[in-house]
Amino acid sequence: MTTADMVTPLAAFLDGALGVPGHEVRSLVRLSGGASRETFAFEVLPPDGGPARALVLQRVRGGSVMASASMAGEAGLLRAADRRGVAVASVVASSDDPAVLGAPFIVMAHVEGETLARKILRDDPFAEARPLLVRQCAAALAGIHALPLDAATHLRADDPVGQLVGLLDVLGEPHPAFELAVRWLEANRPAPAEPRVVHGDFRLGNLMVGPDGLRAVLDWELAHLGDPMEDLGWLCVRAWRFGQPLPVAGLGTYEELFAAYAEVTGAPVDADAVRWWEVLGTLRWGVICILQTSGHLTGASRSVELAAIGRRIVENEYDILRLLGVDADAPTSVPAAAATAADLGGFDAGPHDAPSAPQLVEAVREYLERDVLGATTGRVQFHARVAAKVLATVERELAMGPAIAAAHRDRLAALGFADDAALAAAIRAGDVADRTDEISAAVAAAVSDKLAVANPDYA
Repeated sequence: MTTADMVTPLAAFLDGALGVPGHEVRSLVRLSGGASRETFAFEVLPPDGGPARALVLQRVRGGSVMASASMAGEAGLLRAADRRGVAVASVVASSDDPAVLGAPFIVMAHVEGETLARKILRDDPFAEARPLLVRQCAAALAGIHALPLDAATHLRADDPVGQLVGLLDVLGEPHPAFELAVRWLEANRPAPAEPRVVHGDFRLGNLMVGPDGLRAVLDWELAHLGDPMEDLGWLCVRAWRFGQPLPVAGLGTYEELFAAYAEVTGAPVDADAVRWWEVLGTLRWGVICILQTSGHLTGASRSVELAAIGRRIVENEYDILRLLGVDADAPTSVPAAAATAADLGGFDAGPHDAPSAPQLVEAVREYLERDVLGATTGRVQFHARVAAKVLATVERELAMGPAIAAAHRDRLAALGFADDAALAAAIRAGDVADRTDEISAAVAAAVSDKLAVANPDYA
């Protein structure tokens, strides 16, 4: 269903939900949104001729398996959070009926502010907010974790490790680094905690921030029952620091977060439990990257953004190895200087005419960076930036791929495995427990090579 096709049924839905006919929907525009939800901004004119109201609609993205089972349940949870003083966007209405707008959706009040993490972490308008956010996040999490369970009857508790292992098996992608993480997680589980409401995706990007700090906790589609320390660990996952060095969302230290949370809840924070959840959160984000990319590859939701996320999986492998104490900074098998199309004088073009495939990729990337990014705004600009990064990755793979592939074959052969699938299966089964150092070093070398292609600045 296109944006234009949504206007009339959305207005009719609001008539029914609000109990008054004659609402007019205007200026409906799709925003960048997330990988599991499509987000739209619009205005609604009430039938009495009053002022227009700014609203936001979130609709489940086609092919997504990451969304809540019930939009109505999510709406109820948000209303409960609102009553408890947690900063959230007020719910207007919701529907689980895909016949209305093509997929389940929720309508909420517009909250003024910024969600882009890089702006929050770097731009001057948020300079006074940044010192406040760790404490505000801790208070918001404490409020979420105190929500009554009778407001979350649509939520369930699952074994977090078993859930990720099951997803890895279904997805069928072997990742030896992830198997090392699974074994560590199984061996170091914290003591069971009383199940509470867990937001499930509490991080920069899902927080609306103004110059005064936190204004709303957004995107509750991954809410579930579990250990409250999961949310703290997730907030500390490196992906959500967006290039900043401080471990808590790029904003503060572990000690600041733990002290602020303990002050509100009256209970001390177990740092080892949070670290366990940080490892699991890093693994979880890696699996989510696989899931999101599969939406593109299967055709359920074709998107250059989802395609690009597949090459971020290695970032999580790298982070996992470091969290487990494995040296993940081994030099790559080929010089990084060979990673541009300009260095590919020896590239075998076969019978094709110039320019070569790497040179064509380079030309398109330069066009996006030079002409498209400067001439567009919003969602198109964001996806143009993603596309340029994708092409840069392809350039590096064309340059470095053959040498990396040969080095990886040699590593696997030295270990006695035919491929990554066999190595991952052996780690899962515990068959290489007596070779942990050797296996970990080989996995780290492979991750280093992959990272040199996917994102050489990440290490």
